[in-house]
Amino acid sequence: MSRYDLTDFEWRVIEPLLPNKPRGVPRVDDRRVLNGIFWVLRSGAPWRDLPERYGPRTTCCNRFIRWRKAGVWDRLMDAITAAYDGDIQMIDSTSIRAHQQAATAKRGIEIIVSVAPGAASRPRSTRSSMPKVSRSGSA
Repeated sequence: MSRYDLTDFEWRVIEPLLPNKPRGVPRVDDRRVLNGIFWVLRSGAPWRDLPERYGPRTTCCNRFIRWRKAGVWDRLMDAITAAYDGDIQMIDSTSIRAHQQAATAKRGIEIIVSVAPGAASRPRSTRSSMPKVSRSGSA
């Protein structure tokens, strides 16, 4: 069992809530796909970096998107919270702490970054406007 995989208790709670419409193609194991989705969400890695043990990355990505649109994730989270009798804590990623120096910025300052046309073609060094001095000492 990997670090991000569902426990047997969590799987027993979730399994009856999953949509199970049989289609022409046999379904990839739901538990394995869910573990793959959770691996991507918890690790922050892109879908293309999903390990092969979780199945095809397109299956995991497509099922995640399809279930999001169908509201399956909301039902799953409600079921897990109820199964733990409300004794579960979840952290929302919108709670981000700013660096201590971020609080001292002046308000109303607008920073504009622009590149003038042709700026890329300017030389990186320019000649000095000062006359050259010879070392010989005679002028």
